[in-house]
Amino acid sequence: MDMLTVLPPNFGYAILTYLYCWFMVAYLGMKVGSARKKYDVQYPTMYSDKEHMFNCIQRAHQNTLEVIPLWLVFQTIAALVYPLSASVLGAIFVTSRFSYAWGYYTGDPQKRMRSAYGYIGFFGVMILSISIALQLLGVY
Repeated sequence: MDMLTVLPPNFGYAILTYLYCWFMVAYLGMKVGSARKKYDVQYPTMYSDKEHMFNCIQRAHQNTLEVIPLWLVFQTIAALVYPLSASVLGAIFVTSRFSYAWGYYTGDPQKRMRSAYGYIGFFGVMILSISIALQLLGVY
């Protein structure tokens, strides 16, 4: 069976969204690496007792790593049936993680909340996934 015939025709957009996510996670990781050097925070130390700015940069990356696995599950389920919608919602979510990080990078953790629009993307693919589950169960 050819996988390209199994996947929906527009699934390529979902793949591009995954690549965008990879770029975002790599960017945030590089920012942590640079901050480690700048603030002299040695491995395996996760957080600094002295450097608030390092902690903000590290926390932005760590929080993103905490939410990405669930988003990937919902993104994939949604993209298998609604690839274009899921990709748009996914791009919104991934873009919001840049906003989240940039807000944290100011040193004022409250500014991370400028990324709240990302909930549209996260809950959007979650709702699409629930819809798919209900369809598969014959609820509607």
